[in-house]
Amino acid sequence: MNKLIALSALCVSAAWGSYKTAPAGAPPQAAAAHAAVLSETGTRVLKADGSVLLEVWFVKTLPGGGAAEDNTAFPEIPHGALIGVVHFPEKHADRRGQTIKPGVYTLRYSRYPVNGDHMGVAPQRDFAVLSVAEKDADPAAQPNFARLMSMSRVASGTPHPLVLSIWQEEGDLPVGGIEAFGEEETILHTRVGMTHFAIIIAGVHVG
Repeated sequence: MNKLIALSALCVSAAWGSYKTAPAGAPPQAAAAHAAVLSETGTRVLKADGSVLLEVWFVKTLPGGGAAEDNTAFPEIPHGALIGVVHFPEKHADRRGQTIKPGVYTLRYSRYPVNGDHMGVAPQRDFAVLSVAEKDADPAAQPNFARLMSMSRVASGTPHPLVLSIWQEEGDLPVGGIEAFGEEETILHTRVGMTHFAIIIAGVHVG
């Protein structure tokens, strides 16, 4: 974990009582093309009223062979590589406040570009980019930045892709644990193989 990501982790507070987790069962039919590389059981995140916020299935093994860049938490993951699939049964919002329509989406790895447009968005540049699963049927594909952004804009219906922030964590952390992140966001702790990481599942970035 680099210093910037370590500082980010200091913002994590006590357990977040509004959500809890449960097993999700097998991946949905809309993600059938990816089933062979996904974990057989996923994680279901429940709201306080018992309804489902999301269900997520990560890949069995994180892909390797990527090139390291500054301020990245996952230097080994190639751009565009599949890292999971997520199902939203109801309308939700990504970290920018954009609407995520009910449906099943692939999660592919990306890093926001260093061009001055993303200052203060996150200490690390790593994001999971959402695309409509039924339109993204090749688990081995690694679309380049322009192609992945185009795929995700189809899902968002806006000029900006749908994104969830992710970072790698160290230590013996609770898999499936939910915590508050700062004052506005909520994170899910998970693990793929031996790699622990966090993914922001609710809340909008303010800044």
